[in-house]
Amino acid sequence: QVQLVESGGGLVEAGGSLRLSCVASGGPFSNYPMGWFRQTPGKERTFLAALGWMATGITYADSVKGRFTISKDNAANTVYLQMNSLEPEDTAVYYCAAKPSGIQVGIRANDYDTWGQGTQVTVSS
Repeated sequence: QVQLVESGGGLVEAGGSLRLSCVASGGPFSNYPMGWFRQTPGKERTFLAALGWMATGITYADSVKGRFTISKDNAANTVYLQMNSLEPEDTAVYYCAAKPSGIQVGIRANDYDTWGQGTQVTVSS
């Protein structure tokens, strides 16, 4: 059973950068799609970025395209989200997601069935 653990969140000033990490355990890491989402209180989780088998099919939400970069290190069983030029509107809990039985890269929360616990990102103005 795949398990995901995120880290790297924190407090940063507007214009700053953070790199989130998501370590996966319990499965053949290179074989399934993974994504990043975020959520603010009272709202649904929104898609940020995803990549597929062997880091193919990289997809970004328009709101983060050019600022955020998703990547993976198969040797470390880790997916990263590099976030640059952060804005106060980026403040949220950030979640890593995986679809161990899937092939297709998804952009909806229900495209994924395995989630991490989330990591808080706060951007001050």
